[in-house]
Formats: sequence, C-alpha cells, structure tokens
Amino acid sequence: MSAVRLTLIGKPGCHLCDDARQVIDDVRRNLADAGVETQLEELDILQDAALARKHSEHIPVVQIEGRRHATLRVDPGRLTAAIEKSARNPLRALRRP
Repeated sequence: MSAVRLTLIGKPGCHLCDDARQVIDDVRRNLADAGVETQLEELDILQDAALARKHSEHIPVVQIEGRRHATLRVDPGRLTAAIEKSARNPLRALRRP
C-alpha cells in the first residue's frame, strides 16, 4: 500500500501553521505506529504567487491526496479518521496526478 499524501500550505512565521504542523506530526507518528504510512509535503505561499492568491486568507490549508481537508485549525481526531479512510480506499492510487 502506498503512503497517503498530505500537503500543508502555509508560510513561515504563521502560528496557526505551526500549530497545524504539530497536529500533523503527532497524527503521522500515531498512524505510523499503527502501520499507516503518510508522506508530507509543505508548500509556502510566499514562494508561489498562485498559492498566495488562492489561500492567503485561509492558511494553513491541509490537503489529503490533493483534496482540501481543513483550513485554519486542524482537529487531530478528524485528520486521523480521514487519513485512515484514505489509506483503506483501493482507488486512491488511481487518482494520483
């Protein structure tokens, strides 16, 4: 089974982004202990004008497999459940770009 792709869109110095990163790290660690693999990519809106236009008022943004999961605040229980659901989806790998 391939790793579930997570994306954190934010910027340096954003305290909500730091909070989201901590929640994501904790969830990823717990899921790894349970055998669920994840891969995290972080995108900086200061380095990408298109991302800044789309997300600057609503960071952080957390995506699972390229689909928006959360903005501003990340609930660990909801994130865990969504990642587990994605990991169980046999069609997930077919949707990858």
